[in-house]
Amino acid sequence: MADQLPITFQEHVKLPELGIDVSNISFNTLTLQSDKFICIREKTAQREQVCIVDMDDTSKTFRRPITADSAIMNPENKIIALKAGRNLQVFNLEMKAKVKSCLMTEDVQFWRWITPFDIALVTETSVLHWSIEGTSSPEKQFDRHGNLAGTQIIAYTTNAKMNWMALIGISAPQGRVVGSMQLFNKDRGASQPIEAHAAEFSEIWLEGASQPTQVFAFAARSAAGAKLHIVEIDHVEGNPPFQKRAVDIFFPPEAVNDFPVSMQAGPKYELVYLVTKFGFIHLYDLETGACVFTNRISGDTVFVTTKHDNGIIGVNRKGQVLSVNVNEDTIIPYILANSGNVELAFRMASRANLPGADQLYVQRFQQLMQQGQYNEAAKMAASSPRGMLRTENTIDQLKNLQSAPGQLQPILQYFATILEKGELNRYESIELARPVLASNRKALLEKWLKEDKLECSEELGDIVMQHDSTLALSIYLRANVPNKVVICFAQSGQFDKIVLYCKKVNYTPDWVPLLQQITRIDGDKACDFALSLVKENPPLVTADQVVSVFTSQNLVQQTTRFLLDALKEDREEEAHLQTKLLEMNLLRAPQVADAILGNNMFSHFDRPYVAQLAEKAGLYQRALELYDNLDDIKRVAVHTEVLNGEWLISYFGNLSVDDSLAVLRQMLDHNMAQNLQIVVQVATKYSELLGAQKLIDMFENYRCNEGLYYYLGSVVNVTTDPAVVFKYIQAAAQTGQIKEVERVVRDNDHYDAEKVKNYLKEASLPDQLPLIIVCDRFEYVHDLVLYLYSNGMNKYIEVYVQQVNPSRLPQVVGALLDVDCDESVVKSLISSTSGMFSISDLVDEVEKRNRLKVLHRWLEAKAAEGSQDPGVYNALAKIYIDSNYEPEKFLSSNKLYDPRVIGAYSEKRDPSLAYLAYSQGQCDDELLRLTSENSMFKQQSRYLIKRRDLGLWSKALSGDDQHVLNQSHRRQLIDQIVSYSLPEADDPEEVSVCVKAFMAAGLPQELIELLERIILEDTPFSNNNNLQNLLILTAVKVDPSRVADYIERLGNYDAPDIAEICINNGLHEEAFNIYKRFEVNTDAIGVLIDHVGSLDRAYEYAERCDQPEVWSRLGKAQLEGLRIKESIDSYVRADDATNYAEVIDVSSHAGKFDDLVRFLLMARKKVREPAVESELLFAYAKTERLSDLEDMLRGPNIAQVQKVGDRCYDEGLFEAARLLFQNVSNWARLASTLVRLGDYQAAVDCGRKANSTQVWKDVNSACIAEKEFRLAQICGLHLIVHAEELEPLVRQYEQGGYIDELCSLIENGLGLERAHMGMFTELAILYCKYKPEQIMDHLKLYWSRINIPKVIRACEAAHLWPELVFLYVHYDEFDNAATTIIQHSADAWEHASFKDIIVKVSNVELYYKALRFYLAEQPLLLNDLLNVMMPRIDHTRVVSMFLKSDNIPLIKKYLVAAQSTNNKSVNEAYNDLLIEEEDFVGLRNSIDNHDNFDGIGLAQRLEKHDLLEFRRIAAHLYNQAKRWRQSLNLSKKDKLYKDAMTTARQSGSTEIAEDLLRYFVESGNPSCFSACLYTCYDLVRSDVVMELAWRHGLSNEAMPYFINLVREYQVKVDTLTTEVSELKLKVEKSGSGGAGGSSDGANQLLGPAGLGGRLMIGNGPTAGGAPNVFGGATPGNNASQFGGSQFGGF
Repeated sequence: MADQLPITFQEHVKLPELGIDVSNISFNTLTLQSDKFICIREKTAQREQVCIVDMDDTSKTFRRPITADSAIMNPENKIIALKAGRNLQVFNLEMKAKVKSCLMTEDVQFWRWITPFDIALVTETSVLHWSIEGTSSPEKQFDRHGNLAGTQIIAYTTNAKMNWMALIGISAPQGRVVGSMQLFNKDRGASQPIEAHAAEFSEIWLEGASQPTQVFAFAARSAAGAKLHIVEIDHVEGNPPFQKRAVDIFFPPEAVNDFPVSMQAGPKYELVYLVTKFGFIHLYDLETGACVFTNRISGDTVFVTTKHDNGIIGVNRKGQVLSVNVNEDTIIPYILANSGNVELAFRMASRANLPGADQLYVQRFQQLMQQGQYNEAAKMAASSPRGMLRTENTIDQLKNLQSAPGQLQPILQYFATILEKGELNRYESIELARPVLASNRKALLEKWLKEDKLECSEELGDIVMQHDSTLALSIYLRANVPNKVVICFAQSGQFDKIVLYCKKVNYTPDWVPLLQQITRIDGDKACDFALSLVKENPPLVTADQVVSVFTSQNLVQQTTRFLLDALKEDREEEAHLQTKLLEMNLLRAPQVADAILGNNMFSHFDRPYVAQLAEKAGLYQRALELYDNLDDIKRVAVHTEVLNGEWLISYFGNLSVDDSLAVLRQMLDHNMAQNLQIVVQVATKYSELLGAQKLIDMFENYRCNEGLYYYLGSVVNVTTDPAVVFKYIQAAAQTGQIKEVERVVRDNDHYDAEKVKNYLKEASLPDQLPLIIVCDRFEYVHDLVLYLYSNGMNKYIEVYVQQVNPSRLPQVVGALLDVDCDESVVKSLISSTSGMFSISDLVDEVEKRNRLKVLHRWLEAKAAEGSQDPGVYNALAKIYIDSNYEPEKFLSSNKLYDPRVIGAYSEKRDPSLAYLAYSQGQCDDELLRLTSENSMFKQQSRYLIKRRDLGLWSKALSGDDQHVLNQSHRRQLIDQIVSYSLPEADDPEEVSVCVKAFMAAGLPQELIELLERIILEDTPFSNNNNLQNLLILTAVKVDPSRVADYIERLGNYDAPDIAEICINNGLHEEAFNIYKRFEVNTDAIGVLIDHVGSLDRAYEYAERCDQPEVWSRLGKAQLEGLRIKESIDSYVRADDATNYAEVIDVSSHAGKFDDLVRFLLMARKKVREPAVESELLFAYAKTERLSDLEDMLRGPNIAQVQKVGDRCYDEGLFEAARLLFQNVSNWARLASTLVRLGDYQAAVDCGRKANSTQVWKDVNSACIAEKEFRLAQICGLHLIVHAEELEPLVRQYEQGGYIDELCSLIENGLGLERAHMGMFTELAILYCKYKPEQIMDHLKLYWSRINIPKVIRACEAAHLWPELVFLYVHYDEFDNAATTIIQHSADAWEHASFKDIIVKVSNVELYYKALRFYLAEQPLLLNDLLNVMMPRIDHTRVVSMFLKSDNIPLIKKYLVAAQSTNNKSVNEAYNDLLIEEEDFVGLRNSIDNHDNFDGIGLAQRLEKHDLLEFRRIAAHLYNQAKRWRQSLNLSKKDKLYKDAMTTARQSGSTEIAEDLLRYFVESGNPSCFSACLYTCYDLVRSDVVMELAWRHGLSNEAMPYFINLVREYQVKVDTLTTEVSELKLKVEKSGSGGAGGSSDGANQLLGPAGLGGRLMIGNGPTAGGAPNVFGGATPGNNASQFGGSQFGGF
């Protein structure tokens, strides 16, 4: 099993999973200088970079764009060394700085870090060391030996002192890898050449040696065999000599070419780790050379290694980072079981402290003791592994032994041996400390403690305490004895360390008395101490307890400081403490209270009470913050003279609307002058919340106009309420703020304009500007003019149009005309207004009232001034038209009027004037409409021709949405155009546009009529090329019968284009005649061929013409008609080979290869094209003219022989294909051809030459079909190395049933260098299907190289459950592994492996499924399973599961272990089990150590239990719940009086303690009465005790109590007497030394007794009376202050 191996094997990471390409994982690109970093140089087509993998956290892989030949990381720090050519540089990656650089004179062939500060450099001739510290250059160490010439350097190593060095290289002469090593000694300056592949320096401890022995190990595999040599170097005088070792290295038969590649040594175990190229690991003992273990750890070469935790770590070719370490638990048993080397196991267990050889040690110790070799036995016991013989029994044996003369005593030898190599255990430390301290050698003990040679314990501390308390404290701390540590801290005054220590060690002392003691010593330290106690979770003391302690000492400042810190969480349950804190400071330090309240630290105190105190203290702001009652708020809020104004304003935001208004009214009532400003500010800020109307009503009720004005002034700019704005305008007007009224009406948009206008009219303000602004903004101009004109305010009309808004002049003029204002006034107003206004609007206003002539002179003046405004000229035009004052002249000459406006104005008055206006302005639509409606077609036709606008023509001839087409109107228009307007035109563009318009309008007949009028008659355009073309084309479309006539009569047309159009319109004969007339023979024959379709007429026409191009055109047509022979004849007559591609294609498809040969022979003479010659070769092949083919191949040619060969191959012409492929040396195709010809051996030979995958596939398939499996395997080995070819090959073999041959093929391929994952995977699948007995061995050996998911499916299908579990585990699918084991436990379950798997699953439900599985099948192993699952399972669910199945006893061990979590379900289940087992001791321990359970419920169950001890536990539980009386009743019932007294004392209740006293008296139990007085001494009252003793005759029993009580009071009296005497003495001294008389002396008494001094009142005896001996404790003093809490001396 894997868990019995002597090593632990681990895969740390797969580098490809970190994005590192496998091609970059090699000896030349990857370096491993230590187990901290892996450095890889990555090179892609885009860039080069260095990738550094941090082995402590592989997620921290980082890359840097570095171009270098080599990169190596420092073994400890993030420092990288780079080599580029001969330039070496060292960089600190963390500091981003260059550390050092160097330029070498030789190429560096190999380099590595030999220490964190030194780099070894190997050149062609020498070896150098380069330190990165300082500025030194590389220092030469030695010259390379000749035996390393021509080798590849793979390793360099030195010993710790760096005086021995070994350089190793490999070479491959005669096919064998030979290792060459140069061993150099620096002290001697000598080298020795040795044949070796790997080497390492190390050290071992020989028995009896005082220093370690330096050894050198090296391994080599020569032709004679493989050896590991271990020799001593630098022998130390006094050390025993080391015998040279030379042992054989075992290599398995399949590893014939294997050899060592690296070696590492682990000094802890004194083992050497040897790794070979084939991935084998060998472990050898350095002292004896014995082989400990050998196995294969990787299927790929591990090309680089380094040390790792006394083991070895390396990287293989696939990028797996693997490590091997010693398994300490199994290596000794493994050695004993496999090699039987007892001495090796014994020595290894001793030097490495390993388990497994315990029995051997016991036997040898007993043997030495029996032989009297006591010192040897002592040494052996002291050095026993894991201290198995270091027991009390051994020490007792050695203590009683006597030593031989001149030798140490065995016990001293024992201690000396241990102290030399390690430390003593607990019992040994105690035994050694006693004689050391007795001999007063404490310094020696301190030395051992500093060196950690002693194990500290409470007993050791107690022994040392008698001599040195500080040293004892150190021991107690190390031994974790908290009660003793706290005592030491308290005794030394280190109070601040107590809480930290108790928290650290989870110890809980009695805190309150400890706090009281510290309070008396130092109040500030007590405060810090109390805070540290309260801040713990849970608190160690309550805040109430701390406050009680501090207030009893009158420590107000410390109490405040404590509570401020303790109450900062502001919890509701601390409300009384918050009130207490505020009350204390409001009464004594109001400023502090104000600061506390100002910081809003607390929210749960008694607010009304604190508010009253704050008001009394004059803190009105704080009082307002706390008061909720409106009357209280109104009472305090009026004190604005002492309240912060800003705060008061913000305070109103916390009140309701009604309360705010009530307070504002109260403030106005109290003192309006003083409070008005604040009231206005409040109203302004909360206007929206309180309501503007309510605030307005409030100010109006108090007739506070000023307040209303200022309030509304602050909100008017932000409000949208029209009523508020109106009120503000009204208030401003009433207060004479006319400018403010003007501003608001101008800028505000939220008032009711109508209402404001009416108010301003009624208000009769001295300035009408606000009214003007309102009317101007809201279009009340007419009303404004009427109001101003009727009230004689004409000057405001002028102000309005001249200063306010001149653009309103048109409306003002209209309004003045409406009120029949004198025209002179209107004219004067218009003339005096110089601002910007719309003349058009003015004209419209005047024109509406038929008063346009009023503007005549003004308009002419404007025109004379050069005005460009169209409105001026529109008005003048209208005036001239109406007055008939030369309108034609004005309309023709003036360009500034709007023609559309004037045209529309003139249509009904004079259409000719309208036509004139429209034509001047090119108003096309209006002109068309006007001329059509008035039958003005001549004018319309002339306008159309002159405009030359196709869009306008379209409207006239075709109509549109605005102009509906009228056929009679169009006919009249066309007649006018044809008859008069167009003949008059002399501009070709006008004619062209007209023709285009007719064409666009779809008037072909009319167009022909028009064109015949222009062309056939004698006109300037008769010989126009375009018009002739147009005439013919129109006839082609409209009247084809005219085309032939036009062709004959006309001569200036475009013949080719016209012919093409004729062809397109089916006029083929006309087209042929055009081509024939103009002698375009090629096109003419094309018409016959393509359109007439007569090849015979075409042949006759070609015979007549006899032109090569005509024959070529005919040949192409014949070819298209599949007249292949005639076509080739035509091409030959034309001597034309240009269409060879089509001829070849058609002839090939038709199989006319004989005729094709004739054409190709002609074509070959004309063109030198590869296609022609290639087709000629193929034609020879098709016609079986192989001799001609060979002749052509032997001669010069440019044929594509390869393609022709492929075609012949595809056509089955294999003989021809063979000739062709031979000619081009295409071995791949030749091999396939030979396969088709049946020559398989020759095909395989050609396959080797071709080395093509497809060739191998073809040849392989053919060989399989013929069952030539030997040849098939040769081919298959070349196929399976390609992953994409493997699966089809496997399927082919499987379909043929050749399973054994397939397995043999893949097995042979596994050893290939290009073996890939698919091969291992497919072989595993085949084993699953056909050879299940071999699958497990295959998986164990190659699991890392298979595609696990694929094999998982195969194992599932084959029901191979153990193998399936193995795969799931190695694929990290632990959930599926666990599920498989549970479902198929008969085959797959094994307890140890299942435990390893179950803890790694991610689905927690599997835990409980596993528990049910074990409960059903392996119930006795449940606790073991639960133990490993404990950190991850839900204990409550587990307990519930086993409770339901009634199997709780099965998991008792688990419950005990799980109690450390203090889980309620676990505790209750375990407690129930203990009750069932009647284990009261275990139950008491359980409830004391684990408190998370239903204590009351358990107590109620136990108080009815039959066993007394369980009822005692019930009473104990009631005590813990502070149910003292239930506990007492139960204890009294069972007569457990001691428990009852303990309960009473723990309760701290005087009432309970006295009730118990009465019970003992009533029950006649005087001894318990006396004992109760002793136990509850601090609780019972002395008068009660005296009464009970007197009434029941128990004076004797009570006498010890009274004696102690009197002694306490006597001590108090004596102390007070002493203090008074001292005080009097001080007073007398001060009085006698002063000069002030009696009054000064009286004043001096206030010194010690005054502030901060000790008060006499209440603390001392009264004058004339003795202390109350039998009463209670004196107020202000604790009964235990001057004495113990128990009876003195009793």
